[in-house]
Amino acid sequence: MIVIGIDPGIARTGYGVISTDGRVPAPLAFGCIETGGDCSTSERLLQVYERVSGLLNEYDPAWVVLEKLFFSKNVTSAMHVSEARGVILLAAEQNGVQIAEYTPNQIKQAVTGSGRADKHQMQEMMRRLLRLDELPRPDDAADGLAIALCHINTAGLR
Repeated sequence: MIVIGIDPGIARTGYGVISTDGRVPAPLAFGCIETGGDCSTSERLLQVYERVSGLLNEYDPAWVVLEKLFFSKNVTSAMHVSEARGVILLAAEQNGVQIAEYTPNQIKQAVTGSGRADKHQMQEMMRRLLRLDELPRPDDAADGLAIALCHINTAGLR
């Protein structure tokens, strides 16, 4: 079974693709979808949508898992993240993929044992748990992996 974890954003959307055979999760891919600040918001959202759709077509996941949006002090930033979440949810629905969502604290708790883990701790845990040679970079990519692994652990897909 394949699970894609997505950390939504307008400038940078992190993703992690993990396969699990019921025992050992294995990373298939991870990275970031980056959009240029010189593009309009609608162009950036289209780029996110097209790249996520490409990942769904390439990996044919059973699940797309997103980080839930929490209120932010920066309203503009929160709105852009919300818009990015919308196009990601649209892509998943159009492809008939099941969707799950977790809060940042749920994700951190599921993969590190602490809901207060920092970015470096998350990267290090992804390196260890997924047996990667190096820390997954940037941290948005590590977050994508963590989101996918959170769902695998929480939903009992191992």
